[in-house]
Amino acid sequence: MFIRYEVADKIATISLNRPEVANAQNPELLDELDEAWRAAAADDDVAVIILRGEGKHFSSGHDIKGAGSANGHGKMTLEEIIQYESRRYLEYTLRWRNTPKPSIAAVQGRCIAGGLLLCWPCDLIIAADDAKFSDPVVAMGIGGVEYHGHTWELGPRKAKEILFTGRAITAEEAEKVGMVNRVVPRAELDTATRELAASIAKMPPFGLRQAKRAVNQTLDVQGFYAAIQSVFDVHQTGHGNALSVSGYPILVNLDQMKTKVKSEL
Repeated sequence: MFIRYEVADKIATISLNRPEVANAQNPELLDELDEAWRAAAADDDVAVIILRGEGKHFSSGHDIKGAGSANGHGKMTLEEIIQYESRRYLEYTLRWRNTPKPSIAAVQGRCIAGGLLLCWPCDLIIAADDAKFSDPVVAMGIGGVEYHGHTWELGPRKAKEILFTGRAITAEEAEKVGMVNRVVPRAELDTATRELAASIAKMPPFGLRQAKRAVNQTLDVQGFYAAIQSVFDVHQTGHGNALSVSGYPILVNLDQMKTKVKSEL
């Protein structure tokens, strides 16, 4: 099992449970994670959802340890890549984002590329003071992680900066631009997150659903949903280029990408 799921005091806690690989996302982890979100959404005893990661880091992103693995797209056609990513990197994340219950991501250590795909769909983000967020996939010839919330979460210029440079931003920087709600000492992350969840769980469920729907619909009217869909399609041109140039492992710069991720951990 790559996910731990617990319910207590009207709070569902979903824990990423691959700490030995910094909670890197293989297909099984993502499928189990989606099942946990579905369970929390369907459970009338759950008022708030917490997403957290076991170990030192929240998530090092997609598991790219093997260029020949399915997750590394080593033996897949472009059609197969799009089918795989449409399900796990687009359908799942939009479902989590639109789950009609408040959700909180508790982020510590590194949150790299695909890690953003896990915390950005959550309604609130509490970050430990050691948290750093990055999306270094431009080095792979790709314009950003599949769930392209960058502009909405960071603003256009900060989004371009982290994409163009691949550098990580600190929890404090993320809080300044509004991507993170609050920053707490690492030792207090779980407690602070649970206290916030408990205070939200006291509110009327219908009111919470209405408030979440109102904010999400406002973003959608501004173009969020259409942008996520269209930029996902643009993302696939990176895979298409990689296949035409090298047939994968692309990523002419895959080793560079792996080195960059390792330096983040």
